[in-house]
Amino acid sequence: MTTGTTDIEDVAASLAAGSKHRAHGPYRMEVGDAELAFRPVRIDDPVPTGRQILDAAGIRQVEEHLLFLVLSNGELEELRLDETTDLRGGGVERFLIFASAESYRIELDRKVFEWGACAISGRVLKRLAGVDPATYGVWLEVRGGEDQPVGDSELVRLDGKGLERFFTGITQTTEGAA
Repeated sequence: MTTGTTDIEDVAASLAAGSKHRAHGPYRMEVGDAELAFRPVRIDDPVPTGRQILDAAGIRQVEEHLLFLVLSNGELEELRLDETTDLRGGGVERFLIFASAESYRIELDRKVFEWGACAISGRVLKRLAGVDPATYGVWLEVRGGEDQPVGDSELVRLDGKGLERFFTGITQTTEGAA
């Protein structure tokens, strides 16, 4: 009997190939962190709880962590410890894990996101928005004032009062150039 990595179904690859997921594991999914750095994780249950996903990712003290599904449209949805998700359904193969007990709501390009850390960088905001980090910038909206650019490595605190609003745009245009 072989137990190599070829026995593990890659959920994202199966979805991309248009093939039907098998009814039993093991399955390969990805877990990421606040920097959106993802790594592969193996899990046997096709309908795991949030707790099982955190356990499979090697997280201890799961009660002190938040888990978010990364939906196929790029939005995030919190998955509670006792809540399940079906890995065989399309678009549920990536998760974000935060060492935090609370989440923060932000608005980015008029879409609302829940975020599991009290700060977020400009580069992560660009990646969440799905824009090219080399040609797009991100700004923090300042109501009644001048909007503030957010550099790629700059962190914006999210734990203040109210909803932080961000927007992206092309940083340089060639319009009007001869």
